[in-house]
Amino acid sequence: MGSAFSPESSTWGPDAGASDPALTPADAPLVIVLLGATASGKTDLAIAIAEAFDLAVLSVDSRQIYTGMDIGTAKASAAQRARVRHRLLDLRPPDRPMNLQEFRAEAEAAIAAEHARRGVAFLVGGSGLYLKAITQGLEPPAVPPQPQLREQLTALGQAWCHPLLATVDPLAAGRIAPADAVRTQRALEVIYATGRPLSAQQGYRRPPWRVLELGLNPADLSNRIRQRSLGLYETGLVAETERLLRRYGQACPLLETIGYGEAKRLLAGDLDAAGAIALTTQRTLQFAKRQRTWFRRQHRPLWLSGPDRALGPGPDQPADQPASQPGQQDSHQPTGQPDDRTGDRADRAATSGPEPDLVKRALAAVQQALG
Repeated sequence: MGSAFSPESSTWGPDAGASDPALTPADAPLVIVLLGATASGKTDLAIAIAEAFDLAVLSVDSRQIYTGMDIGTAKASAAQRARVRHRLLDLRPPDRPMNLQEFRAEAEAAIAAEHARRGVAFLVGGSGLYLKAITQGLEPPAVPPQPQLREQLTALGQAWCHPLLATVDPLAAGRIAPADAVRTQRALEVIYATGRPLSAQQGYRRPPWRVLELGLNPADLSNRIRQRSLGLYETGLVAETERLLRRYGQACPLLETIGYGEAKRLLAGDLDAAGAIALTTQRTLQFAKRQRTWFRRQHRPLWLSGPDRALGPGPDQPADQPASQPGQQDSHQPTGQPDDRTGDRADRAATSGPEPDLVKRALAAVQQALG
């Protein structure tokens, strides 16, 4: 699954939020999270888990919420959506950006529906800030979108807006990538609306559920990203970008994000195909590094994939290097053996693509959390 904007680097640690399991009732409804960097294999494993336990996949991806942005975000295909239900996709057109507060409201409604239907909700994605808002109760300021201000900021351009943000809210500017026009505009929007920096207005509200986080951090992530970038262009990214440009115009900030920005430059004659693919690969590798740093600082998942079968490499471990042996077992590591039915589910689900051992580890963790 692709992700849109750079995860924030901040001093908020996983203990700063409201997801401490010691404070959550044991009988609270369960939210399962499958997280990982872009191209780490979340979609295939998510489908295997969803099929095994009759779950819907609730996508937590800050670009997949937009209609028409399918190839460039590696959105689940029609065939994949036919196998399991997917929600939180295609919520808005790209010319109507959705802020974090709006997305969280949509996500919480979907979670409530799944708790009513199945007793468990299943979140899948790589957008770290969105995941943190949902699972740890991070509360952004309640500032509605201001279309006129956004139009003015778009006209000024990101090269002007990000330095402005650095002047009025250096903490927020440090957490937002210089190329991230959507989040830069949102931070400025909050300042203009409230007179206070975004970085000074974050709060927490403890969510009413238990959380099991599963993480993917494959050893071959760099190669996966290279193959993903090439595949985007082979399956029609340039044509998709051209369609989006005709409909939403050159100034649409989402068409400057990874993949679309390079395809846009290819269409303009500023890059050839090889250069566009190389630059998309480079930007994706950089983005994946920021994602992994975010997950290390902000989350405590059970790492499923990697050279070490128990934990996998830490999120800050170089993707193509083996992980060192951990000094002790992770506190979230499941103990004991799952029942025979779990193994049967794993064998059936593994035919969808992920390696069978990875599926078995994931299903064992879910089975234990379900009791």
